[in-house]
Amino acid sequence: MEKRLLLAIGLSLLVLLSWSALAPKPQVIVQSAQNQSGIVQSESGKPQEKTIIASVPIPESDQPLLQINRPDAELFFDEQHAALNKVVFLGDRQHSFPLQLGFLTDDGSLKYAKIKSTTSAISFAAQDGSKKVTKTFTLYKVNNTIELQVNFQNLTNSPIVINIPLLLGKVDLSHKNAQLRYEDLYLVTAEKSQHLSVTKEFSINNAKVLGLRDQYFCLIVEPQADSYRAFLKKINNSEAEIGLTSENITLQPGGQIGHLFSIYLGPQDLKVITQIRPIWSGIIYFGTFDFISQILLQTLEFLYRIFHNWGWAIVFLSLLVYFILYPLSLKQMRSMKEMQAIQPKVEELRRLYKDNPQKMNKEIMELYKLHKVNPFGGCLPLLLQMPIFFALYNALMRSTALRGAKFLWIRDLSEPDRLFTLPVSLPVLGNELNILPIIMALGMFFQQKLTSAQATGPSAEQQKLMLIVMPIMFGFIFYHMPAGLVLYWLINSILMLVFQLRLSKAK
Repeated sequence: MEKRLLLAIGLSLLVLLSWSALAPKPQVIVQSAQNQSGIVQSESGKPQEKTIIASVPIPESDQPLLQINRPDAELFFDEQHAALNKVVFLGDRQHSFPLQLGFLTDDGSLKYAKIKSTTSAISFAAQDGSKKVTKTFTLYKVNNTIELQVNFQNLTNSPIVINIPLLLGKVDLSHKNAQLRYEDLYLVTAEKSQHLSVTKEFSINNAKVLGLRDQYFCLIVEPQADSYRAFLKKINNSEAEIGLTSENITLQPGGQIGHLFSIYLGPQDLKVITQIRPIWSGIIYFGTFDFISQILLQTLEFLYRIFHNWGWAIVFLSLLVYFILYPLSLKQMRSMKEMQAIQPKVEELRRLYKDNPQKMNKEIMELYKLHKVNPFGGCLPLLLQMPIFFALYNALMRSTALRGAKFLWIRDLSEPDRLFTLPVSLPVLGNELNILPIIMALGMFFQQKLTSAQATGPSAEQQKLMLIVMPIMFGFIFYHMPAGLVLYWLINSILMLVFQLRLSKAK
């Protein structure tokens, strides 16, 4: 029974992880949102002009990008469009966060020029026959926060109607984008907060916060004005733009209006983001088992503060989970040992009633009842491990803390352990030798061999096959997983093996 369950779990792992890699679909509705009051009101007047972001390709400027160096990041601005092209985060977590035309506030027709640039602020201005637009990015020294002030001035003698759009950036939907599987949007409205796919168009009113994230980093924008609409619009099959746009505002002759946007552009660090703005923290979401993922991460952080190494933190997390589940594991092991003891009688019943399956099942169940054996008794610990496994998988895949974390020969616990690179690429395995999954598969083989009952006939052949197939299958499944996750599973398997050895020697 346990081996069938293990096979089912292995196949489920394979299917779910493959589906996650090929077609991830973010969950919707995370938590209730908080209302915020607006500060901009429309004026009456006859409309003459409307400023919108057009959903058409906008060519990037031929001019060199303006680079601003910060202690932890380099920001590259497109002067012609007064837009942020990309951010390169520095240090051990070096990462490029491309936006292409981030914070564009028009349809691309205005030609901006830089009017001020320091290490803490950069300003641009542009005008056409009807209006002047000024944009100022204030870059704060801490917490990766930015404030964007956008001012519109009516240069005509007549009222004009504008809206104040803000393009967060463009998303690469092509297969060459390795981060696409991790990207999703975080949207807070007056009613709820939710995570949305970057592959589906939408237009939602009353947007309070809009965020875009990839595997480790994120962009969050909160307009300090009411009545914004969030949208995702596909430009073509390989590109989409996301952003915010305000309601139409009538600007009187000579009148001015400005909107302020609060921005976070940095790692998905729950503690940092919560300190800045608690409502922004909802962007950090780990899927179905989010609650468990959050607990595991907090526990890991606590253990890290003790051992000052993320690898040892994972080892002791495995020990902690093992001892929490120890009573159930003990029951599982005893059930398996009892099953082994009566296995010859089960085989004899199968031989006697092979032509009468109903009678055979009834007699086997009576035998279990007589010896007080529960054939399902060994399943519960494995089932309880699955939510923990998937929660830890999602947490480790997105945890910025583990990125670049070293342990023994492992250079990065968020990546496969890669002892060394092979000169040739092998099918499935690729060109890297990962030791942890191999050790785990060997440990699983010995564990199964130790607990295998002495079967005869077809059951014996099936048992021998499972003894070989299961470790190989799990080895393949875990081979390209993060080393931190494999380390957790390996330690858990070693503990189970040691426990089984002690139990098998007990009288």
